Amino acid sequence: MKILSIAFSLFLLMDPLGNVPLFLSILKHIPPKRQRIIIARELLIALTIIALFALAGDELLRFLSVDQATVHIAGGIILFLLCIHMIFPSSTPSEPLSAVHEPFFVPLAIPLVAGPGVLAAVMIYAGQEENDWIVLAALFIAWVASLLILLVSPLLQRLLGQRGLVAIERLMGLIVTLIAVQMFLEGIAGFAKQI
Repeated sequence: MKILSIAFSLFLLMDPLGNVPLFLSILKHIPPKRQRIIIARELLIALTIIALFALAGDELLRFLSVDQATVHIAGGIILFLLCIHMIFPSSTPSEPLSAVHEPFFVPLAIPLVAGPGVLAAVMIYAGQEENDWIVLAALFIAWVASLLILLVSPLLQRLLGQRGLVAIERLMGLIVTLIAVQMFLEGIAGFAKQI
């Protein structure tokens, strides 16, 4: 059950439904068959980066002399800011990146899938769990679900329409807000214990 709980929160943070319009916009000049190859490649890159943060996050934090309470507080703040953007998107539409050349690494893998919220969350989960395999299994489940959604993104956009996608993204934003506040409160509690 813990694996599914972590997987669900990582899935929400990867925000595949919110990324559908961005992926479609960036890849619109590329043939559909090639689009699927690019999406799979970019998500593999994102999975690798997130897994590295899950496995090496503790060592990185020790090297930087940063404790888990700080990561909880910072992660909660980052997630909360992302949630604000998900729930209340800017009134001026952001200009998508030009797709004259095939995107590689940026912006699809990072920051759209492996963004700061996902990286902070996966380091927190890895720090909480004694067994790295729990976090890696949850990450893989969230990644597969995100991959499947993004591979069928043209169909989803036709079925749900722009308004449907926006409504789902806002609902996900509300759920991620709860995770962000919980993360922040756990960080405050951890900091209070240190004092």
